[in-house]
Amino acid sequence: MLTRKIQSLIQKRLKQFPAVAILGPRQVGKTTLAKQLAETPESEFLYLDIENPRDEAKLADPYSYLSRYEGSTVIVDEIQLMPSLFSVMRPLIDAHRVPGRFILLGSASPALVKGVSESLAGRIAYMELSPINIAELPDQIEMEEHWFTGGFPEPLLNLDRDFRKEWLTDFIKSYIERDLAYLFGIELSPSTLRNFWSMIAHSNGNLWNAEVFARSLGVSAPTVLRYANFLEGAYLIRKLQPWFVNAKKRLIKSPKIYIRDTGILHRLLNIASFEHLQGHPGIGASWEGYVVEQIYQSLPEDLDMFFYRTQAGAECDLVLVRGIQPEACIEIKLSNSPAVSRGFINCIEDLAPQYKYIITPASDSFKVNHEVMIINLLNFIEQELTKI
Repeated sequence: MLTRKIQSLIQKRLKQFPAVAILGPRQVGKTTLAKQLAETPESEFLYLDIENPRDEAKLADPYSYLSRYEGSTVIVDEIQLMPSLFSVMRPLIDAHRVPGRFILLGSASPALVKGVSESLAGRIAYMELSPINIAELPDQIEMEEHWFTGGFPEPLLNLDRDFRKEWLTDFIKSYIERDLAYLFGIELSPSTLRNFWSMIAHSNGNLWNAEVFARSLGVSAPTVLRYANFLEGAYLIRKLQPWFVNAKKRLIKSPKIYIRDTGILHRLLNIASFEHLQGHPGIGASWEGYVVEQIYQSLPEDLDMFFYRTQAGAECDLVLVRGIQPEACIEIKLSNSPAVSRGFINCIEDLAPQYKYIITPASDSFKVNHEVMIINLLNFIEQELTKI
């Protein structure tokens, strides 16, 4: 069984908090991980799935039902479908406050579930489980395969190409186009949702402009913004915000948008294989999005990610910031022998970071002019990221 890097941190939180929420997109392995964490020789666990009508019926009187399991770890799956449970858990926890009493699994950000933060403030820790990242890959899977297939466990760990294609197609149709629309009350037709997703895929790595999307889809800009916010809250897209502390510069202040899983991106773009990706015009944006996501999943808690771009041409793909101090500027290149661009040099001069990197797929590690280190993605995550 694949061991996730976040597993030890979740175990630590289960010893500290009465409730731990494991959040992330569907089919990412939350249920498997939760059961693995809860199943110990010393304790028993109860598993409830809100999507299962039998389990939903058990929770008709949730306080009475859950109070019978004080000595067990209770796992509640798809908790966002029954947000009223959060207010019930508060008195249950306060009456019998022990660590690891509840493991809550959800595929929506707490910000999207009304009342969550207020109900369990101080009693719950939130952890995000992302798709499998580059540092967790089993030995038989190469980086290129991971980049093309994405990190969802079921398609990634199945070597059948046809299965991978069918799984991702079904995931897009069932979850992205139907379930999310139902869950968040999106009143868009399936064809409009498909067009919306296609537009995001073709805009991957570009600046986000809701007005352009709205005009193309024939809907209002607030509708587009609302749906994009839901997709971000469902851990499917990322809006990378610009860094603009320096008010003296004329800066780009619109976020960049990425589809977080490159397997979904490539399926939406109808890219059939890694060989096909090599000749596709979207390969550069795909690689950039892949690197952004892999770094995010390994980022220390005290660092935040931004990008930087000025009207004058200074630009870098990632700025790693601690507090208000830019610590590292990163340019992402597909070439394994990249040159340092003038725009990146201008960015270094503007932000004066301690660390400067150009991340590539497979280059050796070496420094070039302006103390910029050329390094491949895996070495950066395993060797450099902890130094920043």
